[in-house]
Amino acid sequence: MKGVYVLLMKLNNDTTITIGKLGTFLFKKGFYAYTGSALGTGGFRRVTRHFNVAKGENTTRRWHIDYLLHHLEVICAVTVPTGDDLECQLSTELAAVMCGIPGFGCSDCSCPSHLFFSDTDITGMVTNTCKNLTGNESIIISPPN
Repeated sequence: MKGVYVLLMKLNNDTTITIGKLGTFLFKKGFYAYTGSALGTGGFRRVTRHFNVAKGENTTRRWHIDYLLHHLEVICAVTVPTGDDLECQLSTELAAVMCGIPGFGCSDCSCPSHLFFSDTDITGMVTNTCKNLTGNESIIISPPN
């Protein structure tokens, strides 16, 4: 299955993290949403890869998110089946209500960010945003224990 997704994560303490060549950032305690596209041949298997990086089972650092995942608790992935490339539009919607981390996850597009911060739980808001954007119900995938 293909579509777009939002990884929902929680950081329990303020933490300084180096994100590859992007640089070093202070990430505040709170909730984070990372938008991604799963339109390639692997589809939503990309979400499983993110879960594996977070657990330390995959140590390859290919994308900005790979440098961040093992510092955070991954809550879930909100996945939305679609054949349309809506990753940037979804990022724009989230940027209207959350603070973006400049340059994160968007080196292949002109978006200011694909990672967003909130100090409150954002699960319901993200799920509603995805449904409003695509018209499709979200499928919530939790990381394996």
